[in-house]
Amino acid sequence: MDPTPDPARAAPHEMDVAGSLLDLVGNTPMVRLGRVGAGLECDLIAKVEQFNPGGSVKDRPAIAMIDAAERDGLLEPGGTIVEPTSGNTGVGLALVAAQRGYRCIFVMSDKMSTEKVALLRAYGAEVVVCPTAVPPEHPDSYYSVADRLTRETPNSFRPDQYSNPHNPAEHERSTGPEIWRQTAGRVTHFVAGVGTGGTITGVARHLKAMNPEVQIIAADPEGSVFSGGTGRPYLVEGVGEDFWPTTYDPALIDRTVMVTDAESFEAARRVTREEGLLVGGSCGTAVHAALVVGRELGPEHVVVVLLPDSGRGYLSKIYNDDWMMDFGFLHSAGPSAGDVLAAKAGDLPDLVLVTPDESARDAWALMRDLGVSQVVVSVSKEPPLAAKEVSGTLDELSLMDLAFRDAAVLERPVSEVMRPAMPMIGIGQPVPILVDQLGAAPAVLVLDGGHPVGVISRSDVLSFLAARSDGGRR
Repeated sequence: MDPTPDPARAAPHEMDVAGSLLDLVGNTPMVRLGRVGAGLECDLIAKVEQFNPGGSVKDRPAIAMIDAAERDGLLEPGGTIVEPTSGNTGVGLALVAAQRGYRCIFVMSDKMSTEKVALLRAYGAEVVVCPTAVPPEHPDSYYSVADRLTRETPNSFRPDQYSNPHNPAEHERSTGPEIWRQTAGRVTHFVAGVGTGGTITGVARHLKAMNPEVQIIAADPEGSVFSGGTGRPYLVEGVGEDFWPTTYDPALIDRTVMVTDAESFEAARRVTREEGLLVGGSCGTAVHAALVVGRELGPEHVVVVLLPDSGRGYLSKIYNDDWMMDFGFLHSAGPSAGDVLAAKAGDLPDLVLVTPDESARDAWALMRDLGVSQVVVSVSKEPPLAAKEVSGTLDELSLMDLAFRDAAVLERPVSEVMRPAMPMIGIGQPVPILVDQLGAAPAVLVLDGGHPVGVISRSDVLSFLAARSDGGRR
């Protein structure tokens, strides 16, 4: 009698193995944010894009843009990919480059985390860092530098995610249909941050084609052009812009919710603590906007919020309490720098600004008229000011010394006579830390939510301590 055949050996089976890492992009999971959304009547569901191989939603358009460039003969074997990126698109492009033998040069702004720079270099990419506080047309902006490197590098290709139609098209092809299928067509609201606009535009095209009543909500950092700002620097990374990308279609957007850095970071930390889902700052931007919208909705609504990446690239920033405290996002117990600032004499302005191109004479006249001994030099006077926009300090002592040697110095621009920017301290830092800072500098600049809001001098601290001492004796 023949032995019973082994089923595992009787019929061959194909191995369940991806052909390459690129085959694993897409089909990301969705998860209900049950704890963060506990106070809502509607259903709050997250589309979790950190499960892509490169850790973000940007893997999707990265492959699509390179596939198209190869088909169109724009990128040849052994060529170089050049792209300005906040980091995530760079990782997606680096994955493709590693698989297909391309060189990569990525241009990033100096507000990006050190982890993101290190990550791109780990993939073998070259990274060029450029200043944040310059307009897009400035030769040092990361857009301009990317243009120059593309011109100067032989056999190079710039995907240009801000104008490449394959960016939104990929989300219309994959991300949108996934959301519709995973929610069984019950999605009523879709919330996402806007950077290039490719994700929200592509998803919106598909969802509105399936159901024109689906509401599309853009989550935008305070200061970004999408919510009416000028594009001035903000600290959250990967969302917001200082220009209008052609990959963004505002006609598809039903509502834009402006979100501050503080709200973004608090929401990201909350999702991590309460859901066990480590997310980035731009995820916090989207979640905050989703909560704003969700509070207005009933149980028949399903809100899908897209979480573009992981928080692992932000451990040195929004998940670092010292960094959060330094920029004025966290507050210590007990007397703080904010208390000292609030106790200053009311007849003096908390913050006096001059620009680098003003004359030293005009700056001195301003100090004399206002009765202040120093001013902050900034590329902009338009509030709210960003810490990155502070370029120096001008004080009467150093200006007097320069003018004594050469009176003509007063006719020179402030940029030529200013001193380095004063130290910065978070508004919630305790008074002992403030005193330590003032041991090395005559004054410090106070940050609240990343924005300079006032100057504290040694005299201000003495007055504060004296007032507390007097109060104690009474």
